[in-house]
Amino acid sequence: MNEFVAGLVRLLLRVVVLAMGLVLFASLLVAALVLALVWMLRAGWARLTGKPVTPWAMRMDPRTGFSTVFRSTERWSSGRRGAGAPDAGGDAAASRRGGILPGSAEVTDVEAREVR
Repeated sequence: MNEFVAGLVRLLLRVVVLAMGLVLFASLLVAALVLALVWMLRAGWARLTGKPVTPWAMRMDPRTGFSTVFRSTERWSSGRRGAGAPDAGGDAAASRRGGILPGSAEVTDVEAREVR
């Protein structure tokens, strides 16, 4: 009797998973068809009114994401700089220290070489 119930539960589980997969496939198919229909209506309207058909494009500049994050961290770290911490101004700080990183004299597992 246990084998019969276990087999029935396995079959029911397979049917449920298959149905969920079919529902997901059908919903994605309907979404794609709706998007295609909207695109065709838009293109038809543009052709009917004599306007050029412009493609849907997501214009994204990768630098905007970096600058957004950079600005947000700058806001958080500005309070620490004002409290007497050394200014980490990038190239300006490197030129003041002569290109030598702090603590570089303590490194023992590498050989120093001339920078090209």
